[in-house]
Amino acid sequence: MTKHWQELIPVDRYMVSSAGLLHDYDRKILTLLYQPLIGPVCVSLYMTLWSEIEANRLWSHSSTHYSLMNTIGLNLNEIFEARTKLEGIGLLKVYRKKMNDEKQFIYELRPPLTPEQFFTDGMLNIYLYKKIGKAHFNRLKKFFCDDRIQVDEFEEVTKSFSAIFTSDHMDSLYMSDEAADTLEPESTQQFIGRPEGEEPEGFESTFDFTLFFSGLKSSLAPKKAFTSKVTETISKLAFLYGINPLQMQGLVIGSVNMDNEIDLKELRKSAQNWYQIEYNKDMPSLTERVQPVKHRTQHEEPKTQEQEYIRHLETTSPRDRLMQLSGGAEPSANDMQIIEGVMLNQNLRPGVINVLIEYVMLKTDMKLTKAYVEKIASHWTRKNVSTVTEAMELAKSEHRQYQEWAKAKKEGRNSNKKATRTEPVPEWLNKEETETAAVVDDSALIERKRQLEEKMKNLKNRG
Repeated sequence: MTKHWQELIPVDRYMVSSAGLLHDYDRKILTLLYQPLIGPVCVSLYMTLWSEIEANRLWSHSSTHYSLMNTIGLNLNEIFEARTKLEGIGLLKVYRKKMNDEKQFIYELRPPLTPEQFFTDGMLNIYLYKKIGKAHFNRLKKFFCDDRIQVDEFEEVTKSFSAIFTSDHMDSLYMSDEAADTLEPESTQQFIGRPEGEEPEGFESTFDFTLFFSGLKSSLAPKKAFTSKVTETISKLAFLYGINPLQMQGLVIGSVNMDNEIDLKELRKSAQNWYQIEYNKDMPSLTERVQPVKHRTQHEEPKTQEQEYIRHLETTSPRDRLMQLSGGAEPSANDMQIIEGVMLNQNLRPGVINVLIEYVMLKTDMKLTKAYVEKIASHWTRKNVSTVTEAMELAKSEHRQYQEWAKAKKEGRNSNKKATRTEPVPEWLNKEETETAAVVDDSALIERKRQLEEKMKNLKNRG
């Protein structure tokens, strides 16, 4: 796991470059299409770096991260987190050079995808649809579209270059080698242009193509059909919908057309249909993700029960953890909205969300209470919690405080009722906390507590 202080310190210098001229239209794309996915802090960092490049230039002057912290009003950890999100979504490339004890960075701004690229991306558009809803999604699509010019009933009368211009004698166009060299920019320079935006990448390394091809007969899907675009689409769809290699084989075979080529549009449609049937849902959300590898603490084979449990939380999506804690039942739409909201608005990672889900559900009689979830999540965000172990440790140290929050909320709802017991808590909390549970004379309440604790142990063993 990489901590921000291992990567950056305030005195490290950086320069901003641009892969090409960024246009004012890009601001609309970043604000309306990217911001709902990566949040306002990331967009603010992108805009701030952009502003350091002078008009019609591709490079900024050198500056320190300390100056950037003062300009944008964020600490170094927040800048590092926002930077990595910009990298992941394809808006930033980072280059580093070490010189003795100093580090220098180049932050190369990449242009956003065009509206056409974004709305046909096959992944970002799905996440945006899920995040903002159908009505708002359609409004945005309409905003970035215009009527197609109808020229079918017209005759084109445009004149060609040769019809208008003539050339002098060919001898007059001769150029020496030395003169021809002046047509090209110097080796250390480049023309100012406009590159295309880059789609998110890195999905092919997460998909087991060896297993995928091992059971795929060439008579059903010829090897030549698997172009780089096809393999990229397969790995992206597998990431998006959670399709394993064996399941993907059937979808690919069903997408081979009469020309023995893989119809990517049909493959995307098949993948979406598979997801709807498998999960009875229209679109996947970001809660299908698991803890990023660089923010995991269990990289080796677990040697203890606790390490195995931590690995499970790091490799399980919040949606699946909700299902496990609910005995396999599909999470309600309300519960999913609560978790999605916390995940996006508080920028908590999936593994941390899993700890939060478990803690809150076992503290509130297997229910997710929105206000309680958001209050703890906000606290964890302020504490810069990024790993499962950090979340567990903070929950241990702040357990009494969280109990007071829950008690205050409960008493606020029902001031006439007196609390008679302490709710069950996850096993990874300090045993001292569980030993202070109030003794209850009511046998029914004692039995209920025993059942919940037993259920918690069973869920842990099954997870």
